Amino acid sequence: MKRNILIGFFLLFVGFLLYSCKDTKKDKHAHAGTYTCPMHPQIINNAPGSCPICGMDLVPVNAAGSKNELMLSDSQVQLANIRTMSIATSSFSTSKVLNGRLITNPERTATVSSRYSGWIERLFIKETGIKISKGQALFQIYSEQIQTLQQDYLLQIKQAAAFPNEKIYSTMRNAAKNKLRLFGMSDSQIKSLENGTKTSPLLTVFSSESGTVTELNISEGQYVSEGTQVLKLENFDQLWLEMDVYPSEISDIKIGTKVKALVSGLGNEEQSLVIDFISPQIDPSTQILKVRAPIKNSGNLQAGMQASVFLPVSEIRDAMSLPMDALVRDERGSHVWVKVGKNTFSPRIVKTGAENEDQIIILSGLEGVKEVVISGAYLLSSEFLLKKGMDPMLKK
Repeated sequence: MKRNILIGFFLLFVGFLLYSCKDTKKDKHAHAGTYTCPMHPQIINNAPGSCPICGMDLVPVNAAGSKNELMLSDSQVQLANIRTMSIATSSFSTSKVLNGRLITNPERTATVSSRYSGWIERLFIKETGIKISKGQALFQIYSEQIQTLQQDYLLQIKQAAAFPNEKIYSTMRNAAKNKLRLFGMSDSQIKSLENGTKTSPLLTVFSSESGTVTELNISEGQYVSEGTQVLKLENFDQLWLEMDVYPSEISDIKIGTKVKALVSGLGNEEQSLVIDFISPQIDPSTQILKVRAPIKNSGNLQAGMQASVFLPVSEIRDAMSLPMDALVRDERGSHVWVKVGKNTFSPRIVKTGAENEDQIIILSGLEGVKEVVISGAYLLSSEFLLKKGMDPMLKK
């Protein structure tokens, strides 16, 4: 009986020792692990604790595997939107961004002035902002001067008819007719005058151009003298894009230089333009040179809009360039992710060169690489930190 009791105590003691050893190893393993923040994977500690950024509890990192590779499942690749592209060389151009603004084109501006003195009997256009077409009636004026010219024309018609063989009378008739045209009478109005043989001091003035009324300087009943500006028309079918160029950028610009413009408020709708004017002098107060390019207005552009203009500076042939989203940058440098197998990716430290708004040149680091990740690179870096417990930039 005593022997059985002693054997039982002995077995119990051995089991306790085994359990203690196992528990001690487990604790050592737990304390020897690496911990990181699920929200900020750049935070890495050798002991449990809280994230200094968000305060979340640090979680243990699965550091299994020593290879500098990351393998994902098909669903992870799909959820992370991991996309790759084949490495190839192509032409690469760099550009500078210039500030620009849309202004009206004075070459498309028309001014309507009174060609004789008189009173505005009727005004057909009574406010600015109205679009008018060529040949549209603008106003009706009472002028004794135009009536006198009409009487002179009718007299020259009668004299030319009375002396058909005398060339001087036909010449005087044509001169009187041209004078009516110069004073704003249309051919149809002159024809009506010839048929009716009746003069009138009232004359309707029609627009010789199409456009939008931007200035209106008269009102009904107002007296106007010869040369008075009645209204101004602007044609907004074509505008000017005026750009600011600093002295250091003047050498990159000449007549005929092609630029791309992105007008604020119109999304990513780029327009290709050609510079056709360079100011002959720099503004002494701002030290800025004004250049401009005509821009066609499809209806959604307005004078005063701001624009970003991309001026090409240089072009590099046979350059290895990648989209900007393919590059992961931090204080230690830059790296990209390359595909080394099915759903398997590895980080590569790269040296970069010139860049523009979309692409960046890779100078070295991708020798022998066929495919590079162009979407989801930052997610791969975060997943690598969680699984390996180490920044990809620290792996050789």
